[in-house]
This record gives sequence, C-alpha cells and structure tokens, in this order.
Amino acid sequence: MAEKPDPAAAGALIDARIANLGGWRGDTLARLRALIKQADPDVVEEWKWDNPVWSHGGIICTGEAYKAAVKTTFPKGASLPDPKGIFNSSLTGGTRRAIDFREGDPIDEEGFIALIQAALAANLAK
Repeated sequence: MAEKPDPAAAGALIDARIANLGGWRGDTLARLRALIKQADPDVVEEWKWDNPVWSHGGIICTGEAYKAAVKTTFPKGASLPDPKGIFNSSLTGGTRRAIDFREGDPIDEEGFIALIQAALAANLAK
C-alpha cells in the first residue's frame, strides 16, 4: 500500500528548494507557488521526481528549476484553454504544456491563475 503524501514534509522541501535556488529563480518559484495557492487554496503540495508538485484531484502542475528557466509543466495542458497564450514550451506534445519563466520575464499573473483554475476544473470533472 502506498504511503499517503505528507504535505508538511513536501512544503518543507519546497521551502528548501526556493532557499537553495536563491536569486531570480528562487524568487520566481516562490511567486509561482503563491499564485498557485491563491488560485486554489485547497491545493496539496507534494514532492515527486525531486520537484515540487501541486495537486488537487490529480496533478495540476509541477515546478522545475533549470539554469536558464523556472518551468511549470501542466500534464493535461494541451486540453486546457490558454486565451492569454502563456504556454511557451512543450507545445508540440500530445498532452503536456509548459511555461518557461526566464530571468527578467514578467509573470502574467492573471493568465497563470486562469490556467491553474482550468487544470483544477479538469481534474475535478473526471
């Protein structure tokens, strides 16, 4: 039987990742995390594949940090409405879509929150 995820432990790991990244990458991941929690106050934080994962009724998105970008990947992104056109990565995949945030890029907070809420609605509709 699989163990139930411990959101407190995951939250601590996410806190540590943000602190270890520091600089613009840590700031970006922290801001994205805050927006995810704003969009879905009941979101569950998890730690999978050595990365933050936000779930509610299924995975909403993951948060990965690379040298040149902080990436949020939406496993069902291809089926989500993106009226503001903020998906900018993994655009040719059959199911996933992602957003790469590079140093100095503004975050379209309204568009990002809309994508989080669309992913949540898709998860809860299944």
